[in-house]
Amino acid sequence: MSQSYQTDFYGWAIEQAALLREGRLNSADIANIAEEIESMGRAEKRELVNRLAILLLHLLKWHFQPGFRSPSWNSSIREQRIRLRDHLKDNPSLKAHVDEAASRAYELAVIGAARETGLPEAEFPTQSPYRFEQILDDGFWPE
Repeated sequence: MSQSYQTDFYGWAIEQAALLREGRLNSADIANIAEEIESMGRAEKRELVNRLAILLLHLLKWHFQPGFRSPSWNSSIREQRIRLRDHLKDNPSLKAHVDEAASRAYELAVIGAARETGLPEAEFPTQSPYRFEQILDDGFWPE
């Protein structure tokens, strides 16, 4: 039974996977399979930006509100560094996009840092004060 990509994505995906495993490429919905694969790639790139944004948000709070530093902030920074390194290890071709992702992530981090600290966005640098290597470095804690 043929499942519709538009009306039953799960059923369609299971059916397409079976067709591919069976080598029945002529019966497979190649155009939509290709679209879904590209979509998965975009999702991995969005995950990179999201992880970076969370990490940068906490680094900014650490840097700009030293009187409020807490074990929770420390843990969040350490956790995001691990998750970010794991994500890049699982998707090594994303390394070619780290500058673009870090730039976008920094914009988001400033918005979040302003919201969480109560400081105006203008208080934060317009570009990230941290190099990508520093962001990932377990020994780096902005002062």
